[in-house]
Amino acid sequence: MTGRIDSRLAELGIVLPSELEPAGNYVGCVITGNLAFISGQVPSKDGQRTGFGKLGREFNLEQGQHYARLAGLNVLTRLKNGLGGDLDRVVRCVKLVGFVNCTEDFGEQPKVINGASDLMVQVFGEAGRHARSAVGMGSLPFGIAVEVEGIFEVRG
Repeated sequence: MTGRIDSRLAELGIVLPSELEPAGNYVGCVITGNLAFISGQVPSKDGQRTGFGKLGREFNLEQGQHYARLAGLNVLTRLKNGLGGDLDRVVRCVKLVGFVNCTEDFGEQPKVINGASDLMVQVFGEAGRHARSAVGMGSLPFGIAVEVEGIFEVRG
């Protein structure tokens, strides 16, 4: 039987990507108590990292939003796998943190991370509204444009 959130993903035409291997000595999802912590996720397409470059140089705002959405999809993949495949256990998205690899004069980090924030609201409705930080960075792992991590309240 398909869950409510899986049905919503299908309705939106969203297919979650496969998990990328962690790039270091960490796990993608840690659940403690009623919280799920999702490690920083980067954009990927067809199982490969994508979006190498800086906002304000190689990429414009709309491209950055696209990469933030792709990173957000990876957050959802990690969350779903961490919850044994059941996204209906999500009570709410508590917080997203977005990191934007950008030039020194680029100041649209919040708008870039809207790509991930908007996704959470599309998928979870009001329960997808969250607290957030969006910060500019001089570099990110692999030279990737965007990284997103999340905290979710979940049912046992």
